[in-house]
This record gives sequence, C-alpha cells and structure tokens, in this order.
Amino acid sequence: MSHRPSAKLSRSTRRPAGPVRYAVIGLGHIAQVAVLPGFAQAKNSVLAALVSGDQTKLEKLQREHDVAAIYDYDHLDDCFASPDLDAVFIALPNDMHFDCCLRAVAAGKHVLCEKPLALSVRDAEEMLEAARSNGVKLMTAYRLHFEPANLSAIELVRSGKIGEPRYFSSTFSYQLTDPNNIRTKWERGGGPVFDIGTYCINAARYLFGDEPEEVTAMLANSGDPRFREVEESACAILRFPRGRLATFTVSFGSAEAARYELVGTKGSIVLDPAFEYSEGLRQTVKIGERESEKVFPKTDQFAGEIEAFSECILNDTEPEASAREAIGDLRVIEAIFESAETGRTISLEPFTKKTRPGKEQVKRKPGIDEPKTVRVRSPHD
Repeated sequence: MSHRPSAKLSRSTRRPAGPVRYAVIGLGHIAQVAVLPGFAQAKNSVLAALVSGDQTKLEKLQREHDVAAIYDYDHLDDCFASPDLDAVFIALPNDMHFDCCLRAVAAGKHVLCEKPLALSVRDAEEMLEAARSNGVKLMTAYRLHFEPANLSAIELVRSGKIGEPRYFSSTFSYQLTDPNNIRTKWERGGGPVFDIGTYCINAARYLFGDEPEEVTAMLANSGDPRFREVEESACAILRFPRGRLATFTVSFGSAEAARYELVGTKGSIVLDPAFEYSEGLRQTVKIGERESEKVFPKTDQFAGEIEAFSECILNDTEPEASAREAIGDLRVIEAIFESAETGRTISLEPFTKKTRPGKEQVKRKPGIDEPKTVRVRSPHD
C-alpha cells in the first residue's frame, strides 16, 4: 500500500440512518480472535466486508461470520468506493495504518484504527487533518477507554479517595515466541515500545488527567537473536506537572506481566492484570490501613469500542479516543527513542487534550471464548 491519496473528498459523506456497516481490513491474530467476534455484540454495527491478501482466510471467515463482501488488497479501492459500507476498522500492521487511513477518508469512510495510530506525530496529524477535511470520524482503538476496571480507577482518582496522585508505575511484558512476527521488524513499527508501551503511557495520562513535560528512557537488549532489529526491553520515566512521576518497563523477552499501580497521598490503586482483554481484571484499593479488592468480569472490550465509535458516527459527535489522543502517546514514544539514543532527558512542547475517558463511556459486554483462527498464530504462547 504505497499509494498516497489526495486529501480531497471523492464523494459526499452521509450519516448512516441505521447500523454502521464496517469493513475490517487485515485478518491477523487480533482481528480474528477479538475484532470480528466483537461485532456480534456491538448493537449499532454490522460486519459487512473483509479485506485480506489471503484468499483462504477470506473465504473461511466470510462463511463463519456471514459477511456479505470480501476484497483482496489489489481491490482495496473498490472496497472504499462501495456504497454498502460506512466505516472501516484498520487492523493492519503498524506501518500500514497511515496510508490505509488516508485512502479510506478520501473515499468518505469513517475510520476506527488500531493503535498506535501511526509511527510518528507528523503522520498522525496528517491523518487527523485529512479526516477533518473530508468530514469523517477518526478514532484510535483505545479499548480500555470503555473498559469498566480502568474507568473505575479513573473515577477513584477523581473522587479524591486516594488523595493527590503522586506516582504511577507499570510493567507490561511477554515472551514473543514467534520469531517471524512483524513485532520483531523495525520498519513495520515493531518492538515493545510501539506495541505495548502505548498502554502504559496512555494509562498514566488518563489516570493523571494530564500530559507529561519531560521524558527519560533507556532501551536494552540481552543479545537474543529475536531482537536484532528492535529493542527487547525499554524503561521510561515521565515527569508530569505538579511533581508527579510515571515509570514503566515493557519487554518482549520477559515473563508475562500486565499491571499498574497509582499511589496518592492517602492511598493507592493497583490493577493486576490491567491491560488484558482475554480475562477479567482485578483492582486492589488501599486507603490508610484499609484494603479492598474487586474483580471485574471479563468483558468484550472490542465490542464496546466498536459500539462507541458507531455512536459517534450516528450522533455526529467526536470520539474521546481520538487521533489527538493518539498524538498524545506518539509524542512520548518519539521522546523515548530520542532520549535512549542521546542519553538526555527530552523536554516536550505543551500539549492539551480537552476530553478524558470517564464513567459515562463504560461499555459492559459479556466476555467471549476465543474462536478458532485461520492461518495465523499468536505472537506469544
């Protein structure tokens, strides 16, 4: 997908009167185990088309999900031009998000795109401007912005029960067991910073309700041949206004971990696990000497985010989990790599985001069993 489209709208964009009809572009592991099944519980959304370069995937998944149309990548523009589609869900490798999004919005399609939205702030800003110019919605697939446990943590912070938040710490890691996975390729936007570091950065930002001012980071490799092109592990420190700090470590060469802790002047909140979609999340709150634990049942986070985006399209409202939200993370990611390369602390330009996730966005959808997949494998066991 090297074609760079014009930003000019090729046809008029109309707000759909009924359920929003989607094409899912890219049928990798996350698309098959989570995105496609999510449409069954997104009450205002319809899975209407599939796009892949693998004909076997297309035919089998078309039958399994009763999808009306299928396209290969050579006919992607036919998909974008279809009057039977209103929106696309981009589940392609990271380096393909930019081009695919520009082509979709130029054709008047609304876009829900997996994170990271792009591989640079510049590209994300161009995607945002193209969507605005063409009168379509663009949302980043921040599924945790609609997930009950994370939204509960945000409300606990806002309530003042743990006092003034002081520091955030997080670890997110797994053993990447597929040596041919695109996450090991630098030019594809691989490495743990892009893949899972985004969750830690985003969590710090939504829990503090603020933007970092400085970033210091280090990258590390143990010599494992899996990580010839990308970092194996990364550690970052973010300084926020009013003396608040956030630290996180991510890795593709460590045991599984997915937790965060926020400590305030009166208490603390721990989510462990915090970022998973395949199991329930556990929240521990400690205020003084009193400690309580709550387990949030597994929920279909992908159905929630799809439904939320369709609501924005149908009601002509802007998504909170916007391209600007993605830019907030990407500016930190760029600073992480710059700091690691130069050995310096990187100052960030002032950045504002007027809206933050809150309890009004919560989506509770019953959890689903992982379906059988077609010609894909998980990046980890």
